[in-house]
Amino acid sequence: MHKKLIVGNLKMNPLTPTEFGRYLDGLEKDMKGKRFEKTEIVVCPPAVYFRQFVERKMKDVKLGAQDVYWEYQGAFTGEISAGMMKANGAQYSIVGHSERRKYFGENEEIINLKLKAILKSGLNAILCIGESGEERKSNQTAPVLKKQLEKSLAGIGVGKSEYITIAYEPIWAVGTDKIPSSDEVLEAKIIIKKILTELYSRKAVEKMRILYGGSVKSHCAGQVCVDPAMDGALIGRESLTPYDFIKIAKIIDEK
Repeated sequence: MHKKLIVGNLKMNPLTPTEFGRYLDGLEKDMKGKRFEKTEIVVCPPAVYFRQFVERKMKDVKLGAQDVYWEYQGAFTGEISAGMMKANGAQYSIVGHSERRKYFGENEEIINLKLKAILKSGLNAILCIGESGEERKSNQTAPVLKKQLEKSLAGIGVGKSEYITIAYEPIWAVGTDKIPSSDEVLEAKIIIKKILTELYSRKAVEKMRILYGGSVKSHCAGQVCVDPAMDGALIGRESLTPYDFIKIAKIIDEK
């Protein structure tokens, strides 16, 4: 069986290298003496802090990117390619996060290009999908997830599927205090597995991890991750505090 995956998305935080240094200090302190036998831990800081992270040489925490551009190289001012992320130490990259969709207008066609670039560069991908509150209320969860998965994974063969992790992040829960029930998360997981099986095969899907993301906190990690047997979590706000981040990771690792 594959290991569970805990991903901390720091987003546009912290503000300075000094603050990030203190964050790494806290991470090292809270990781000390703890063993994660069944879990991989990944932190995705802003790219400007990659070198600082790599220089710490933390063997139990891997580095991830929050986003990439789909072109390999060229005149694309302000962008960073997947290859550059990998060359600077990243092993994972998030793609299709709800904030990228909301604030930057990313659709499935763009996400598909980025996902292909991530896989081509040798990075592991964390593909985010999820429905809005209105879509859930109108019983559109399954059609929305199907559209997102089919279009995002278009042209990506079964041979690459094991390098893709799916992060189910219901948009109505992201950045809020709304917590889905275990049954709601399990329902989404079943839908996702069914769609992936149709796209690939049951055997291929067994190698793919499905995470929960959306206001994950230590007091609800059991409800949204452990009880529905998710393969880990994509953590936003709580990952900014190493103690809380590692506490969630430990809860999930021990189950």
